[in-house]
Order: sequence, then structure tokens, then C-alpha cells
Amino acid sequence: MRGELIVLVEDECHLLWGDVCGRVWGKRNIPIEVPMITERARQTDYGAINVLTRTVHLQEKPGGEGSSTVAYLRWCQSLYPDKKLLVLWDGASYHRGAEMQAFLAQTNAGLAEADWKVTCLLFAPQAPEQNPTEDLWHKGKTYLRKQFAVNKTFAAVKQCFSTFLRTLSFDSKKFSWYWPDPQMI
Repeated sequence: MRGELIVLVEDECHLLWGDVCGRVWGKRNIPIEVPMITERARQTDYGAINVLTRTVHLQEKPGGEGSSTVAYLRWCQSLYPDKKLLVLWDGASYHRGAEMQAFLAQTNAGLAEADWKVTCLLFAPQAPEQNPTEDLWHKGKTYLRKQFAVNKTFAAVKQCFSTFLRTLSFDSKKFSWYWPDPQMI
């Protein structure tokens, strides 16, 4: 039945202060200084894209770890109550670790595999090119590099990054690898 299964492609982005650095033109042999103040040099964003609707779901977390991953998946479940989630992601250790295993066991307890509330499938090992979410992160970081002059603090960088991604109308040819044309459904 249409709408019962939500397919999400998920990945984490570790936004670093250096991600805003780009190249600028200047006089030969004269360094160009762009003063910046770092309040925190790293931010982890969890992101999933609904393959059918292309909706992007972003959430800041303290880091890429089991507890953050479980909290993010619980949040994704709250976005789609009474739906089954199929999550496609990479083989990060915290995607396969004890906290995730406990979460999946509790969430799917007593259900036949066909009825699981959350199913997680891994992309091929060492194959980020299979995940459309990688393209999303690339677009976000490219935008940041173009905005480096206005983002003087890391807080401004984080805000610029998330605002851009939340308002982006995102599409990727890779979606057709995982879901048929919506007109066919």
C-alpha cells in the first residue's frame, strides 16, 4: 500500500571550521587574511532525504555516535508516525554498534521482518558515491565557501549551512537507483 514505507537515505556531515576556506584572488605573493574567531571548530549534522518526496531532514548532534544516531532515528520516526522506515546508510561503526542494535531490537520486538518499524540497510563498503546525501553535503559546503566573507564566526557558519540546506530544493539522479519514478507508484 502506498505511503506505508518511507525510504530515507542518511548520512552525517562533520562540518569543520576549515570547510569555509576557499580561494580568493589577490596580489601575487601577498597573503590575504580573513580574521575569524572559532567558538567551536566542529559540528556534526545528521541528515536524511526522503527518496520519494525529496524532503531533507536535518538535525544537529554533539557527534557521530550511537546515542546521537538512535536519537536521530527516533526523531525521524516522529516525523512519520505509523509508517515503516527503511534507512539506507553507510557502515559507520555507530550505525552498527550496540546502541543501534538495542534500539532496533526494542523497536522491532516481536514483529516479523516484513513488519519491522525500522529497517537499516548498508550501502556497499567504501562507496560514498552511492548516497545522494553526500551530494547534499557537497552543495552545502560549496555554498559555505562562496559565503566565507560574511561568516566571521563558526556559529555563523553553522547557521548559514543549516539555513541553506533547509531551504534547498534538492534532487539527485541517484534517487532513481533506489526508488522508481513517483509517476509509476
